[in-house]
This record gives sequence, C-alpha cells and structure tokens, in this order.
Amino acid sequence: MIDVTFKTYSDSRGKDPDAHSKTLKSYHKILWSKSLPNGKHFHLSEEHPKSYLYHQSELGTFYLGSDAITHSYRNQHRKQDLVRQIPDEVDALFEIGSTIGAYLLFPNKQINRQPTINQARGINAYIDDRFDLTLECIRRHYLGISSPLSKTLTRYQSFFDLFVDFQGYVDFFLLNDLIDAQHHVKFYLPFDGFNSIPTFNGIEDYLIYKEGVTAFVEGRNEKMRALYL
Repeated sequence: MIDVTFKTYSDSRGKDPDAHSKTLKSYHKILWSKSLPNGKHFHLSEEHPKSYLYHQSELGTFYLGSDAITHSYRNQHRKQDLVRQIPDEVDALFEIGSTIGAYLLFPNKQINRQPTINQARGINAYIDDRFDLTLECIRRHYLGISSPLSKTLTRYQSFFDLFVDFQGYVDFFLLNDLIDAQHHVKFYLPFDGFNSIPTFNGIEDYLIYKEGVTAFVEGRNEKMRALYL
C-alpha cells in the first residue's frame, strides 16, 4: 500500500508534488486516516472541492495540505555558493526528500489572511524551512513557551488540540526519530535557542545536516513500510 521508495516528483508532471502528485495524496490519506490519541477516528476525505484533504466531525473542520519537511536548498538563491560545490550530496538529499517519509500534513487554510504554518516556516528567517526547528516550535507551543512560530501555531490551536500533547503529535505523525528519550528535539545542527539565524558555515555543516535529515527520513520510511506493507 505504501512504497517508501516512490519519488513524488515522478507523477507530478514537473509541478510541485505537494499539490500535483496523486500518489503522494493517496499516501497521506492512507497514513493519517487513523485513530487520534483521544481514540476518535481522524478520517480524511478528498471530496471537498476546495481542499487537498479534508476532515469534518464533532472534532471540527480541518482543511489540510501536504508539506515537504526536508530541504536540500539546491534551488535556494542565497545558498548557491555552497550547494554548487557539492552537487552530488545535494542531489542525494533531494532524492531522499522526495520519498513519503519526507512529507507531512499541515492545516492549509489561511486564517484572517495570515500565513499558514507551511508558509510561515518557509519565510521566517529563524526557521529557514528546517523541520527540526519547526518541530521545536511545535514542542514549545504545547508547553506554552514562545518561539518564532508562536503566533502562527496559535492560530491553528484546534488542529494541535487533536493530538493532546507533543508526544501525541509526534507519535501520530511518526516523527519519533527526531525526538530523544527526554522528548527533546534532536537538532540537525547545534541549536542556540533561536538567538541567531540558522546557516551553514561551510560544506561540513551541510554534510552534517544532510546526515541528520537522511537518518530521520529513512527511519520514518521504515516505520511507514512496516505499518503498511
């Protein structure tokens, strides 16, 4: 049912897989239509004409979209001086980032015309589209601690309430390989508490980042494979 080697760009006709890969959408529907931590079933539907995936029940109404949670940065303008030096490494990260283990669902309907979670984490310089930093913001949100994404995550409180707490969120979306035994995020690179803008200080940093991302995606893919052979 889930082919963890499938590359999402292979059926998106050169467009963004998040919006145009039918296989990716079907995988999301299979993976995340399941019981929530509170025991309620979270059924996802493709029937709503203005939604990627949709849920409506006594739990609420949720419009959800796919989001790639890895980034090779091979097309990000400000990192071209770096990525051009190691094209094979960058391409390898792009490839593993094109498998289902590198994708997640987030609410994708704007509230009060403000950025969605996906949009905010992409434009916020303190996140730079890194999922380890996004996940730290979500961890802090559950604890009531501020972060660069606090305002955005609070707008989608009803979505995060579905999972009860941070561990419930992590378990539901199979994110466990990015969490340590103390329920803290395992950062790809040294973390300074959002006191500075994240960057790569050369090739070595990128390779460390790539190793961490790859291990996370491969571990998540294995969990999916085991659950949905």
